[in-house]
Amino acid sequence: MDVEAFAGRFAALEEAIGDVVLGQETPVREVLIALLAGGHALLEGAPGLGKTLLCRTLARTLGVGFRRVQFTPDLMPSDVTGGNVWDDRQGVFTFRPGPVFTQLLLSDEINRAPAKTQAALLEAMSDRQVSVDGETRALPWPFFVVATQNPVESEGTYPLPEAQLDRFLLKILLVPPSAAVEASLLRATLDGFDAADLDAQAVPLVADAEQLKAMRDCARAVEGSDEVLTYIASLVRRTRNHPAIALGASPRASIALLRCAQVVAAAEGRSYLVPDDVKEMARPVLRHRLVLEPDAELDGLDADQVLEGLMGEVPVPGADAA
Repeated sequence: MDVEAFAGRFAALEEAIGDVVLGQETPVREVLIALLAGGHALLEGAPGLGKTLLCRTLARTLGVGFRRVQFTPDLMPSDVTGGNVWDDRQGVFTFRPGPVFTQLLLSDEINRAPAKTQAALLEAMSDRQVSVDGETRALPWPFFVVATQNPVESEGTYPLPEAQLDRFLLKILLVPPSAAVEASLLRATLDGFDAADLDAQAVPLVADAEQLKAMRDCARAVEGSDEVLTYIASLVRRTRNHPAIALGASPRASIALLRCAQVVAAAEGRSYLVPDDVKEMARPVLRHRLVLEPDAELDGLDADQVLEGLMGEVPVPGADAA
């Protein structure tokens, strides 16, 4: 697959999902970028903004298996990974796969589960395999996790530690739609739209697993000049010595930023990186990997605002020539 074919397929995926999930163009784009860059996504937004609908629609457009797990304080690791169950008829233990054995897994309200259950999922995300009673089982390909968390409620939650947040390629923010989009949602509801019945929406199959792999390989082939690679490294390194940041991003973040920028370039029909590809993905790649200084938080700053100022401090390749 060449970049022109990639760009056409990517646009078709955006359109097919956007026809169902109204008013969330940026989250739709970023979820696709995370998938094609080979990582996982953390969605943050208030209830009712379409997080589940987005994932279900994505699964339909790709024709992949989809499972949803509602994380709760009493959820055990085996409820996610599966476990060995005694079979009375055969007199042996047999493995019963958990919901993690799918291709697209929605982990709803991941911060409501205790640390041990969170860790079981994050291990599967990292290694693409599950180990139970000394036996390792590979997960299907593609394996893509979309986890959600509610930014408002804190009671009864177990916030993800920074080391676990770092396992997510992107943190994607969902915001309420505009008045015009909300009116369109109401019109669609009057016309018979039911988010629980995607069969009635005729969601098209845009790409299958084989085409998805070809798209991922195409994105990985996008070239980057030494100047752009230095720009990525400089952005990430600046998070480690910024006065408003107590803990900056690791080299894993540099690789994540590169992979996501490659997808952006391919989606634009280019086989090479430009600084704008990097700048587009800097906030979703880095926002969850930073720990701000207490003074910055007291001043009302959030990670996105700090990153906006930080990007203004790092020289952009070619800016002087322009």
